[in-house]
Amino acid sequence: MKPKALLVGLFATALTLPAEAAAPPFDTPAPVAFLKDLSSGAVLYAKDADRRMPPASMAKMMTTHIAFNLIKSGELKLEQMCTVRPETWQQWHGPQAGSTMFLSPGEQVSVRNLLHGIVTLSGNDASVVLAECIRGTEPAFAALMNEEAKRLGMNNSNFGNSNGWPDEGVTYTTARDLATLAEATIQGTPDLYKQFYTQLEFTWGRTMGAGNPITQGNRNPLLGRIAGADGLKTGHTEEAGYGFTGSAEQNGRRLVMVVAGLTSFNQRIEESVKFMNWGFRAWSAQPLYPKGKRVGEAQVQLGDEDQVGLVAPRNLAVTLPTGTAKGNIRVKIVYNGPVKAPIKAGQHIADLVITTGDTTPQTMPLVAEKAVGEAGFFGRIWAGLASFFG
Repeated sequence: MKPKALLVGLFATALTLPAEAAAPPFDTPAPVAFLKDLSSGAVLYAKDADRRMPPASMAKMMTTHIAFNLIKSGELKLEQMCTVRPETWQQWHGPQAGSTMFLSPGEQVSVRNLLHGIVTLSGNDASVVLAECIRGTEPAFAALMNEEAKRLGMNNSNFGNSNGWPDEGVTYTTARDLATLAEATIQGTPDLYKQFYTQLEFTWGRTMGAGNPITQGNRNPLLGRIAGADGLKTGHTEEAGYGFTGSAEQNGRRLVMVVAGLTSFNQRIEESVKFMNWGFRAWSAQPLYPKGKRVGEAQVQLGDEDQVGLVAPRNLAVTLPTGTAKGNIRVKIVYNGPVKAPIKAGQHIADLVITTGDTTPQTMPLVAEKAVGEAGFFGRIWAGLASFFG
C-alpha cells in the first residue's frame, strides 16, 4: 500500500490583532518597484516585480555575495592578493569603462580592497579582477553566479558577466530576485555585510599628472538620509535607467527595497527615500510570538518520538498598516509532513503563514524545539505496519 500523501497545513487559529487591513496607498514613477519586510516576510509593495530587466551595476551584488560566502567558508581570504591583468586593465579603464576603482596594470590588490572598490565605488574593473582572481576567468565566474542564483531560487535571473555591463540581453534579473539576493547576503553573512556596505567613501588610485589620491563617495541614496540605512547597490546604464536595491533597519524591522527604470540620478534619490520612508511609516509591526515560544507541533515519521514542538526562532511580528483597528487574523502552520527523522534542534521544518485583509500573506520560519532521533528497529516495523493499514 502506498504511504499517505504529504500533509500540509496542520494548524490554523485566529488571533486578536489588527486586521481587515487594506494596504496603504503608494505610487511611484519607477516602472519597477518592490518592497519587503524581512522581519515578517511581508511583501509591502510590488509593481511589475517579475519583469525581466538589465540590472546594470546591481549585478555586482551577486559578485559580492559569492565573495562573502567564500570568505565565510574559508575558501577566500580578505588579505589574499589579486593581480590586475594588463588585458583586464586595458578593457576597464578610461571614460568608456564606466565606474572604475582606478586600478593599474600589474597592480597587486587585496580581496578586501577590491570589495571596497566594488561595493563603495561600483568599480567595473574591481568586479572583473575579483572574478578572475576567484575563478580564473570572468565567464567561469559568471557560471558560478548562475549556480548561486539557482540555489537561491532567483528563477528569472541570468548573469553573463560580473559587473552588469550591457551584454545584449544575456544578463537579466527582476526586482523580486534582487530582493532575494539582498536578503541572502544580509542574513547569510551579516558581519561582512555591515563591514563593507556601510562605508561612505573609499580612496584608491591617483590622478594623472599631480598624482593626488582619488576619493570617491558611495552612491547609495539612503545613506545619511534614512535612519538605519546600510546597503546595498545602485545601478545605471542607458539601457536600464537608474536603479537601486537598498535596505535599512529601524526598531528591529528590516526592509529591502528595489526600484528600477528611473530617469535621473536625482529622481533615484527622491524615490528611494520616499519609498523607504513609506515602508517604515505607513506600516508597523505587531508582536506575534516571542523567541522560543512553542507555536504548535509537527508530526514525525520514523522518529523515536511521534511529534516535535515548533518554536519561534526569533521574535516574530506581523506587519500591518499603521493605525489599523483590532480584529481577527488567520495564523496557519504549513509544512511537508510528517517530517522524517532525524531532526536537529533548531532545524527549520515549518512555516507560519499569516493572512489578513487584502494584504499579501506573510511567511515566517518555525524550527524544531528539540532533536528527534531515528526510531529503533521495532519502532520502524511498527511505523511500517501503521502505514500499511492506513
